[in-house]
Parts: sequence; C-alpha cells; structure tokens
Amino acid sequence: MDKTVNLIKLSVGTESVEDLLQWQKTRRAQSEDGLPRHVTRMWPKREAELLNGGSIYWVIKGLIQCRQRVLRLDEVVGSDGIRRCAIVLDKRLQRTHSVLRRPFQGWRYLPSGDAPPDLPEGRDADDVLPMELNRALAEIGVI
Repeated sequence: MDKTVNLIKLSVGTESVEDLLQWQKTRRAQSEDGLPRHVTRMWPKREAELLNGGSIYWVIKGLIQCRQRVLRLDEVVGSDGIRRCAIVLDKRLQRTHSVLRRPFQGWRYLPSGDAPPDLPEGRDADDVLPMELNRALAEIGVI
C-alpha cells in the first residue's frame, strides 16, 4: 500500500511547542520503551495508511505548529478494563508552517495533501514568534 494518512489532534493545555516537548518527557506520557505516546479511546481504522509514514499534527493555541511521525499503535487496557490505543510517536518533533485550526474533539484524519509543510532545516532554532503575531500572520496567509 502506498497511501499515507496523518492525524490531527489538539494539544489541550499546552501553551507552546516547548510545553508539548516537556510533557512528552514525563513518564506518564511515555510508552514502556520511553517513546512519547498519546492514548486515545478510538483505534484508527486506517491503521495501515497511518503506519505507512503518517504523522500526528499538533494544534497548539488554535494553530497547527508541529508534527511527529507515528511509529506504531499499542493496545493499552486501563484499570477500568477498557481497551484503548496508544499512538507511539517519534521523539523528534518537527515544526511546521503555522495553520489556523478551529477546536474539535478527539483526533481527525488529515490527508497528506492538506498537511502544512515542514519548516526548512535549521529553522527550528529560530526565535519563536509571539502567539498573537503567529496567529495574525496565519490569518492573512503569510505563514
């Protein structure tokens, strides 16, 4: 199969990309092998396409700002006996061009053609724009 699909997810409670990175370094946010993960109730039906090079695009403060490659899906059964899906991610977080996104619940599929492009190499070290300026530039289509 040569098709790839991505996921898009709100990073609830996160103020910045750096906040997301800090959260993912906590033991609670990691799989047994130390990789970051996001646990969700629903198992992606398009698993093969997601695992064919797909990423999760993180929405922070109303903007898609970064992505992480999805490595695998692990089954997690909580203390309540409910089966959940742990989306295990690459430790590397790739910043993307900022794109406005309205709030939504859960995660959604994001076709590769609709995903924002990655920032060029070396731009990860650029100074971070203030959130208001980042949002304003995204609204007018500059970034």
